[in-house]
Amino acid sequence: MRQLYLIGFLFIQSYSFAQTVEFVSPNHPNIQYEGRMSHSDTSATLYWPGSSICIDFEGSNIQVLLKDEKGGNSFNVIVDQNKAYKLQLDPSKQYYTLATHLAKGRHSVELFKRTEAIWGSTLFYGFKIEGAGTLFKPAEKKLKMEFFGNSITCGYANEDSVADRGDAAFENNYLSYSSLTARHYHAQNQNTAVSGIGIMLSWFPFTMPEAYDRLNPYDTNSKWNFSAYTPNIVVINLFQNDSWLVQMPAHKEFKRVFGSQAPDTAFIINAYKNFVQSIRAKYPAASIICALGAMDATKNGSPWPGYIVQAVAQMKDEKIYTYFFPYKGTKGHPRVSDQEEMANQLIHFIDTHIQLPK
Repeated sequence: MRQLYLIGFLFIQSYSFAQTVEFVSPNHPNIQYEGRMSHSDTSATLYWPGSSICIDFEGSNIQVLLKDEKGGNSFNVIVDQNKAYKLQLDPSKQYYTLATHLAKGRHSVELFKRTEAIWGSTLFYGFKIEGAGTLFKPAEKKLKMEFFGNSITCGYANEDSVADRGDAAFENNYLSYSSLTARHYHAQNQNTAVSGIGIMLSWFPFTMPEAYDRLNPYDTNSKWNFSAYTPNIVVINLFQNDSWLVQMPAHKEFKRVFGSQAPDTAFIINAYKNFVQSIRAKYPAASIICALGAMDATKNGSPWPGYIVQAVAQMKDEKIYTYFFPYKGTKGHPRVSDQEEMANQLIHFIDTHIQLPK
């Protein structure tokens, strides 16, 4: 009888341990964040494409508590650094199951924001882990990168096999050249990118020189603390939208910025130089790659690469480089295969020209 009682007691104890649930708050020191976010005691708010949250833990099941502003954002979920699957959000605050029936031992889960800020912000309230054990600190990423860009850097329409639709369903920043490049180097990354944005003018009433220092690109009152993140390598891929809009005198943004007179070469070069110098002032030691492409701003005969070359030459900075992605030769935005090719080209350039930290 005593033996049966002991067996039953051990069974209950084992069952109770298996059902142990731990809530991991967003301010836990072992959560690894990437991207510009705002933080409070109860939540973290994600805005930019490529923003991510990673946790290493022991447990059998894991859920995340999220609330999406508009219900338009989607995330990639990567369990144990394996193949990503898509998680579509809705506006209600709710738990989403990320992984179940995990084997005993250490596991990792990453939430990666596929979509950009125009689809609204996402609030992260924490993880719930069943069968919870130890939380580990994710491995340090020594290299830090930041990409300032437009729709190409966002991954706009890169999964659209039919047309070139600006729907959140077809945008996957995880497979953009910027994120592919950062993962190649196992680097921390910030994608400071907005579709449609330019340096002199955009398809809407703000430009990258006005938004580059914002926490939320659509909030003029929110400011990013540059001391929170200092990249080793900065890539600027802008001017594609400028190259179109300066040829559209009837567009309301052209009229607002230039009136009736298009900018001359000196104005364009100076505008680019001023923006790069703003980035240099924030990151005095970074290697800066002034890139362009792979859409029609880099096709044969385009003057826009030349404007960048002249702006960089005027700055006389040995750690500012130029690189131009070859024109992909097709209409619309780069698809996943184009983005992969861009990443390979950029990786080759970095390997050839920039000494990485050890």
